[in-house]
This record gives sequence, structure tokens and C-alpha cells, in this order.
Amino acid sequence: MSKMMPQEIEVFYLLPAMRRELAKVFVHDYKISQKDAAGLLGITESAISQYLTSKRASEIRFSDKELKRVKSSAAAILKDKKNIVKHLYDLSVILRGSDAMCVFHKAHDKGVAHNCTLCMANSP
Repeated sequence: MSKMMPQEIEVFYLLPAMRRELAKVFVHDYKISQKDAAGLLGITESAISQYLTSKRASEIRFSDKELKRVKSSAAAILKDKKNIVKHLYDLSVILRGSDAMCVFHKAHDKGVAHNCTLCMANSP
């Protein structure tokens, strides 16, 4: 893989992985239908199905700490649906500086220094 900016990884890998985990929480933990989960996330029902069966967005794996944050965001989304975009954005900012993001970047861009902290530079 060629050199990748953290923003490219965020768009092509992190955001889909975030949606994958939110879909799992909505469907498995909250027993929301795939159709309703798709509506919440603004994606298709088939995308939800692919997330649930790991046919899409399987490249990034989050730590237990990161998954706990996803679950917290899912609960916030369900309590405050009118501000879903804010909740999704806030979660993306947190995950942007995640260990999962950094590990993925280092594994897929051999030009990244082992001690690089670029992905975490602006994280909360």
C-alpha cells in the first residue's frame, strides 16, 4: 500500500468500522431492526447486513475500551436522535486518535515511523 494520510484511513476504513460497530450495538444490544439501524446511520439496510456478517469494514478492530465508547455513543444516539450527526462526529473524533487507527496506519503504510503519533496528535 502506498503512503496514506490519516484522513484517508479515516474516510475509507475508520468511519465504516465505526458504523459496523454501531450497527452491531443497535441490532444485537438494543434489538433494533436492520431497517431502523440503517435509517439511524443514514445507510442502506444491505450495508447493515454486510456489517453484521463482516463482509464490509472488517479491516479495523477496536479495543475493548474503544468498543465501550461506541456503545456509549449508541446509547446517546438513541436518547437524542435529533442530534445524531453531532454524536457520530464526536465518536469519529475520539476514534480518530484510537489505538486501532494507529495500528492500522502503521501496518498499511510501511513509511510510517514505529514511534509515530500523528493519528493521535489532535485526539481528545
